[in-house]
Amino acid sequence: MSLSQTNFLSSSFLSSSHDLRIPYSRAVLAYPRIQTHRILCAAKRTGKRRYPSERRKLRTEQKEAVAKVKNKLEGVWRLSKLGVPVGDDPGKDFLGISEGLLQAIAKVIEFPVASMLPEEAFSVIRKSFDARKILKEAKFVYTVDLDVKTLLELEPRAHDFIFRLEPKIGLIEHVSTEKSVSGDLISVVNDCKRINSETAPGEYEPQIINGSGDPHQRGGRSKPKIAVVGGGPSGLFAALVLAEFGADVTLIERGQAVEERGRDIGALVVRKILDMESNFCFGEGGAGTWSDGKLVTRIGKNSATVLAVLKTLVRFGAPDNILVNGKPHLGTDKLVPLLRNFRHYLQSAGVTIKFGTRVDDLLVEDSRVVGVRVSDSTDQLQSTSQNLKFDAVVLAVGHSARDTYEMLHSRNVELTPKDFAVGLRIEHPQELINSIQYSDLASEVLKGRGKVPVADYKVVQYVNDKAEDLSQSSSKRSCYSFCMCPGGQVVLTSTNPTELCINGMSFSRRSSKWANAALVVTVSAKDFDVLNLKGPLAGIEFQREFERRAAIMGGGDFTVPVQRVTDFLQNKLSETPLPPSSYRLGVKSANLHELFPTHITESLRQSISMFEKELPGFISEEALLHGVETRTSSPVRIPRSNETYESTSLKGLYPVGEGAGYAGGIVSAAVDGMFSGFAVAKSFDLFDGSIESVIGKAQGAGLVKY
Repeated sequence: MSLSQTNFLSSSFLSSSHDLRIPYSRAVLAYPRIQTHRILCAAKRTGKRRYPSERRKLRTEQKEAVAKVKNKLEGVWRLSKLGVPVGDDPGKDFLGISEGLLQAIAKVIEFPVASMLPEEAFSVIRKSFDARKILKEAKFVYTVDLDVKTLLELEPRAHDFIFRLEPKIGLIEHVSTEKSVSGDLISVVNDCKRINSETAPGEYEPQIINGSGDPHQRGGRSKPKIAVVGGGPSGLFAALVLAEFGADVTLIERGQAVEERGRDIGALVVRKILDMESNFCFGEGGAGTWSDGKLVTRIGKNSATVLAVLKTLVRFGAPDNILVNGKPHLGTDKLVPLLRNFRHYLQSAGVTIKFGTRVDDLLVEDSRVVGVRVSDSTDQLQSTSQNLKFDAVVLAVGHSARDTYEMLHSRNVELTPKDFAVGLRIEHPQELINSIQYSDLASEVLKGRGKVPVADYKVVQYVNDKAEDLSQSSSKRSCYSFCMCPGGQVVLTSTNPTELCINGMSFSRRSSKWANAALVVTVSAKDFDVLNLKGPLAGIEFQREFERRAAIMGGGDFTVPVQRVTDFLQNKLSETPLPPSSYRLGVKSANLHELFPTHITESLRQSISMFEKELPGFISEEALLHGVETRTSSPVRIPRSNETYESTSLKGLYPVGEGAGYAGGIVSAAVDGMFSGFAVAKSFDLFDGSIESVIGKAQGAGLVKY
């Protein structure tokens, strides 16, 4: 395998070669051997380093931005990348306008006396922390909106300075009064209903396809009956939209409500009792509830869709700072009461919620879904099954609903295998990561209560690999850190006692003494073929293979196989005593080289070596690798229409969210659920208008990392 075009964010990943050894009876499989290594660091070009074509494009964009400004003295000017040194800023939890920030603003608009600028004229849109080593000093970076009307009313002498202000791509943008930011999702839907009632009063009649069951009435009108399967972010937001538009919604969740789910997780952590239907993966809020609660997304932090989701979370109890924080997160302790409030609102809006209820099959007539067959989640024999009729089914299951994928496959619903990633979870003392990232500023962290955020890291690399058979074409493989949990802990995400997989989680303050992150390598159908795994469910069997190996290596009883990072690099068993681990169900020393195929192991090994060059101290006797991380995203995608969100192979079925292969993380899943809710509402004539005009343009269905 040759390596090229390595792309760094904080550091990088790579690979080498080794034999696969398995600690129990199994045929040794042959894998492509790695041949050479080459690393090329790529950084974003700026200033004179830009290509001529890039400079021409930038000049064109600059001219267009200037031409769009009709009146500089109206609307809002958005000022970005305003840097305030740590010493001049009150700290990460302060979201107001400080003296240091006023100085940065004054410098941009060339106003001579910063103290004369009225704080009321400015609002912080985004705040992040930048401690990169290339900077002279660490700083907080702001995006601020300047309200021209307020500024001129309170400080008329600013008139000439605003008049001379010019747009500058990426730094200064004029936002017209027409470009308003959306409210929370409930307000958005209510505005849509108000506009509908004003434009076409008395003409609205919702469409009923099946006419199944007794029609429910609201104001003499029949309401479509919609089932939403799955109580994660996509299911919750789809149910919210549909309920607000007046549909008769039933939310079906195989797991338990957060209160009971918390007790089930407690039984797992303390007594090693796994409830296969209520655990770290299944239950109200989905897998993200007992995680770090990250709200970062590639969709765009300031996009209308993301803001609608974040404002909805704030409405249900999330802190306001998630609207401003550059890397917002909630933590499990904040998510639990938020989800309780979300549930109560849905119930008050007429949504029927069925916890502990598993969907075992779809009811299909004339190639259309007409309902679902459900049973009590604790009933493995399905003796309590019953049929429920619906006009449509929104399928919002998570990436671990393997039995649902198998059911869909048996129903000939089109499924396609999707790339995902597998690897190991590395854990360091958080103080070590703080020291590596912040140097002298590490003392300001104070276990999440200090001036600067608890330190994290992120790494991405793209690898071109080629088999020894030169007739085979090379392919690009991605290696990256995943779900980094500063001040967190390693947790068990198995849904079957014979399989072992892990993830990370943090509470809101991130005050744990450990930092953990998955180090993972992308895998695709070529990797499945090596294990002779075929068909749309090959990725699921690929996951299971390594989860079972990890369970055997750990000796059972959910004990996790671990290895010191230094020993992993040298391919030797770690001697006891091992460094302490945050994983509470027990760890066992094992040679993790015996877990994965050679090319995956060596990609991980070489990546750690390269990471050390960017973050000296990353390779440490105190750092411990845990196996195995397999459920980074769904291994399956369920094809659907880009416009209607309906399955391309079964009418009346609407696959959405992470389990359907269209999201990765809390926010992107919520956004997908929101769009699907509007699409289903439109298909039943509950909403008459352009979805894009209301909540913006939907994102493409790519592999989303969070």
